[in-house]
Amino acid sequence: MKLDRELYTITGLKICLIVLLLSPLVVSAQDSLVVQPATLCPERDLSDVIRSALNKPPKIKSEDAGSLILLPIIGSNPAIGFMVGVGGQYAFKMTEDTHYSLIAGSLQYTTKNQFLFLLKNNIYTRDNRIFFSGDWRFLIYSQSTYGLGTTAPEGGILDYQFSLAGAETSHDSLTQPMNFNLARLHQYIGFEIAENIYLGLGYNFDSYFKIVDKKLKLDPGDSLITSHYAYSTYYGFDTEKYFNSAFSVKFVIDKRDNMIQAYKGYYFSLNWQGGFKFTGNDRRSNLYQIEWRSYHGLSKRNPSHLISFWLMGNFAEEGTLPYMILPATAYDQTGRSARGYTQGRFRGNNMAYGEVEYRFPISQCGGLFGGVLFANATTANNPFLSLSLFESIKPAYGFGLRVKMDKNSRTNLAVDLAFGHQSMGFYLAVSETF
Repeated sequence: MKLDRELYTITGLKICLIVLLLSPLVVSAQDSLVVQPATLCPERDLSDVIRSALNKPPKIKSEDAGSLILLPIIGSNPAIGFMVGVGGQYAFKMTEDTHYSLIAGSLQYTTKNQFLFLLKNNIYTRDNRIFFSGDWRFLIYSQSTYGLGTTAPEGGILDYQFSLAGAETSHDSLTQPMNFNLARLHQYIGFEIAENIYLGLGYNFDSYFKIVDKKLKLDPGDSLITSHYAYSTYYGFDTEKYFNSAFSVKFVIDKRDNMIQAYKGYYFSLNWQGGFKFTGNDRRSNLYQIEWRSYHGLSKRNPSHLISFWLMGNFAEEGTLPYMILPATAYDQTGRSARGYTQGRFRGNNMAYGEVEYRFPISQCGGLFGGVLFANATTANNPFLSLSLFESIKPAYGFGLRVKMDKNSRTNLAVDLAFGHQSMGFYLAVSETF
């Protein structure tokens, strides 16, 4: 098993290396193409193609005009049943010289009486003086957990796992399914202290309640202790409900030219969350978070041809946060980290994540279609097994198609297929992963 993990890690690292090595070759080929003048090859999005098919002229929009995109959500899997809903985003500018702002969310319902409401906001006020960022959720949901660390479960996954946008679609003998309700309110307000540099305060509230640990058995002679129950009882947390209420201080540098789809620049954030008894917690907690995103052009002629990097680190004191509130994969604001694995697949009080994505145009004229190749890696610790950060690393890789939905805001429809260790995932979303 250890040899298999090492071989899989080496394979993932090879894929990252291949992506990086092939990039200059593709760049050279791309730049050798004859580039049409803008008058002969204007930028087009999906609405332009539809209007052209209907023999209608392109719709002229000002650069600061808002863009609303709605998509139906339809799916089915054993964990949640048949699912219907709607998701979308609204991109807009306060003024022509202000950065693009974004409000995105979804509303979903399943035949297993599950309900999902998600809403996020990233808003710049006039002249970029104030920056708001929020993540609001209410879920009546079910999801499996696997234990702490990137070696969990210790026996490995027995059956091949498939996920649909992070929700597991099959079960194996080592998953630990749970039902729960989640109420989340994360909201930050930052004030510009220098050009594109912000310092601000936030409030973070996460409440898990009506927790049902479906595999837990406490009967004498027929007991099965789950990771959630063992962790909660060891550190003295309630096994059926808990919450964390914390204030935060966050420092942000945002030098991206566009948050929806950046062609250049970088984003850096440093965040501290402190939970105290006066905010309602049973104990004090500290969570430190760091994030970096950068975008590097590979073509002088086409700015959408680039390579991008995403790094995250989450570090909490041992035993201060309840199990489900510990740092975990795909619990970031977009919920799309660690493509190739289900949401919450890896968890620990310390977690680090890295991803590289190569983005390239497919359409030689108009830029309607594009593609991506990506590879990521996750590591999480487990203090019970003396597993340190970076001692075990789980990679994943994949590819995707991009369809330009709105050329002004650079909004794409993203379709991705990702492969992890005995795991895979299909993702359909509006806008880039990062």
